[in-house]
Amino acid sequence: MSSTKRQQTMAKRNRERAVEEKRTLKRLKKQAAKAEKAAGGPMADGPMADGPRADGPMADEPMAAEPTEAEPNVE
Repeated sequence: MSSTKRQQTMAKRNRERAVEEKRTLKRLKKQAAKAEKAAGGPMADGPMADGPRADGPMADEPMAAEPTEAEPNVE
């Protein structure tokens, strides 16, 4: 029997690193969701809660239908 260890390949190291990163991200995501639910955030009622989503494509844009106080109504 051989007493020497076989050298670990770079491919195996990369696979193991990818798996560990994926598990870490999943754990962090679960912890964030749990903390948000405990704080009573928008995820408290589930992913299909009523109202606009904060991460939507138009979340940062103001609604064009309503004039703001800074803009005078020109008609």
